[in-house]
Amino acid sequence: MSSYHILLVLLGIAVLAVAWLPSVVDQYPLSYPIIVVAMGLLVYLLPLPLPDPSPFEYPDVTMHLSELCVIIALTGTGLRIDRRFSLKAWRIPLRLVILTMTITIVVMAFMAYGIGYPPASALLLAASLAPTDPVLAGDVQVGEPGEGKEDTVRFALTGEAGMNDGLAFPFVHGAIALLPTLMPLEARLLHWLWHDVLYEIGIGVLFGWLWGRLLASLIVHLPKKISIRPEVYGFVVLAVTLITYGVTELIHGYGFLAVFVAAITVRSVERHHEFHLRMHDFSDQIERLFIVVLLMLFGGAIGNGLLNALTWPDALLGLALLFIVRPLIGVVTLVGTRASWAERWIISAFGIRGIGSIFYIAFALREAVFPEPQRLWSLVGFVILVSIVLHGILSTPVMRWLDRKQGRLRPVSHVNS
Repeated sequence: MSSYHILLVLLGIAVLAVAWLPSVVDQYPLSYPIIVVAMGLLVYLLPLPLPDPSPFEYPDVTMHLSELCVIIALTGTGLRIDRRFSLKAWRIPLRLVILTMTITIVVMAFMAYGIGYPPASALLLAASLAPTDPVLAGDVQVGEPGEGKEDTVRFALTGEAGMNDGLAFPFVHGAIALLPTLMPLEARLLHWLWHDVLYEIGIGVLFGWLWGRLLASLIVHLPKKISIRPEVYGFVVLAVTLITYGVTELIHGYGFLAVFVAAITVRSVERHHEFHLRMHDFSDQIERLFIVVLLMLFGGAIGNGLLNALTWPDALLGLALLFIVRPLIGVVTLVGTRASWAERWIISAFGIRGIGSIFYIAFALREAVFPEPQRLWSLVGFVILVSIVLHGILSTPVMRWLDRKQGRLRPVSHVNS
């Protein structure tokens, strides 16, 4: 049998399932990523001539597929947020990124070091697992552009997912800087501070804003004879996503941050224009296609031994992150905000891990040699799997409970955006 044609059939079935399953499981405590991962696991257990889905065998493919999925998800995330950016209006997401994520990274790094990971590997694990994921968090994020239903919980989780993928990158670079090289440690840390933290974050924000303004001008202000037709707005946002990311990375800025800033900049212009919804819908569909491919491969990798290097201390560390570290740190750092205690617990507990963590590990292992890479992949894969199952089951009942408590029951969709 031809493995290529088998892959085409499996991909078609998975895409069809993503188009159909959300409406089927919408009323149940189940998300379609759980089903797609299970499909990948089952398919790779069959005696079929399929390519090895392991990230060890195809590290570049793993990195670039997850990279593309994240940047497209970040665009959709930014376009969904109706609230204009200001330090006051975005107070809770900013706290989650600056305080919650940073403290979580520090705590997790010390815990990983305590169970035997070298300092560089411990920081890499913490930096990869601390950020919440913009790809798999659609069930707990805000709705479509202009929907007008941005409650505290959904807005906080959406804003956090958009920002923290870019702002976690300095810590990944910090892990690489801790590895032994000919350059003195002091010089490496100084370079990390001014270049990997200050310069790359600044460039990411600046270029994201510039490209966002440019896209908005192309759509809104061009003369009618040379204006962009509404039916191709989706291709425009895809082009700007790729250009923004590519150019920012070429000048050594954080492309993830630039893409999200560009999206919220576009969203701030002509807020009721139809192009916002058209662009969001297009990016959402492209994102789902990447999700299908990645989660099928993730399920297959689990079936092929991705978790074989997992130890009991590693598993307990991953569970501690999901059940203790992130929730407690989140609740404490949100003290003083207008969020109620119930909202703080939900925001803190739904720190979903996913595709972004895959990218960070793949990126770091491509850039440098870390000890025990299989063990790193096993722990990250375990945390992602538990997060997909745990949050996929709990998201519908918890968000419906929150809506009832606030006197506002709205349908909860399992279409991840």
